[in-house]
Amino acid sequence: METSLRYATNSRSLKIHAKEKFPVNSKTRLQLHGELDTGAGVPSYFCAMIRHFFHEASTSLGVGLHYDKREKLRCLVRGKKKFPVITDEVVTFNIKGRCDFDQDFVQRNAKGAAEFDWNIWKFQKDQDVRLRIGYEMFEKVPYLQIRENNWTFNTNLKGKWNVRFDL
Repeated sequence: METSLRYATNSRSLKIHAKEKFPVNSKTRLQLHGELDTGAGVPSYFCAMIRHFFHEASTSLGVGLHYDKREKLRCLVRGKKKFPVITDEVVTFNIKGRCDFDQDFVQRNAKGAAEFDWNIWKFQKDQDVRLRIGYEMFEKVPYLQIRENNWTFNTNLKGKWNVRFDL
């Protein structure tokens, strides 16, 4: 199980996030993840998703259900395509999208982004670094991610930020 501690500008409390991936076959897995809000002492959301990977095309597609205390049950579809810029995939160009719908398929929220990843393996002894620069197309905002081993810092030009520590 993957667990992490998360804090963001839009939250006044630390969140504990957990994710588990169950293999269905070599290219498909069931992914469950959820979050506990430590300030309120209750779960803030839960998600179940089937993800299929097309390894030869560096693509993934997922469909699932997402439940949170504010918006109730939502259906979601997400996809990601990775293009290597350099043959050893140290630098990649990624396109990703997500759309979720309410129970009646009336209200929809779409997100889409284009981003560059630069993975710096062995930046220092026992330290890997990833720099990600992207543009969220629907919100029309650039963003930046810096990841160092277990720490991840995300920010965008609208002043939003979050930090994550993987346990």
